[in-house]
Amino acid sequence: MLKAIRYTVFALLLLLAGLWSWAWLARGPGQSLGESFADRLALLFGRQLSAPSAGGGLQLPAGLTLGGPFSLIRHDGQPVTERDYAGRWLLIYFGFTYCPDVCPTELGRIADVLDELGPLGEQVTPLLITIDPQRDTPAALADYVSRFHPRMQGLTGSPAQIAEVARRYRVYYARVQHPDMTDYTMDHSAFVYLVGPDARVRLLFRPETPVEEMARAIRQQLRVVTSP
Repeated sequence: MLKAIRYTVFALLLLLAGLWSWAWLARGPGQSLGESFADRLALLFGRQLSAPSAGGGLQLPAGLTLGGPFSLIRHDGQPVTERDYAGRWLLIYFGFTYCPDVCPTELGRIADVLDELGPLGEQVTPLLITIDPQRDTPAALADYVSRFHPRMQGLTGSPAQIAEVARRYRVYYARVQHPDMTDYTMDHSAFVYLVGPDARVRLLFRPETPVEEMARAIRQQLRVVTSP
């Protein structure tokens, strides 16, 4: 019996190592290792995200839900929960202010999407939820998000609060300390989440999704929900 358990554990370790190797070799440009690993799991277990027939974006597979309750601190120092955004659409990105490239690129894309939506964009609130609460204070977030869009909000919290909201959205993030650097950086997944008025994720957008495609998908979602 003990030998069988050992063989099972060894087989699982080999499988896990193989998946990480596959993720490393197969990850696309700008895709984090964690995001690539999640994609490989999805392919392996038949939970691949599928694109809608029109509009763009990635739909969640049947039975999978993302999002839900959270308790965080807004960039103006006010505590907020998901109830403060009840009835509104959200575009959520998980990143950090010290991010050198991907975060500012995606936040700029979100701002462009809101402009592309025109008056319809007033129904959508853009949020940056930090995955680096140690450095991203409310004041730091207030300065940072103001550079992208006047309605963009930054949310931070305790490490436990950030871990909880990241878990609900299945966000991968990890602190990385390179030996040749005096400060650390953060590795993280880079999806943009379209969240409906019920606080549940409706669509995911991969990094570098074209602005027009994102706007078209969001416009379609808003019209479907608001139509009689």
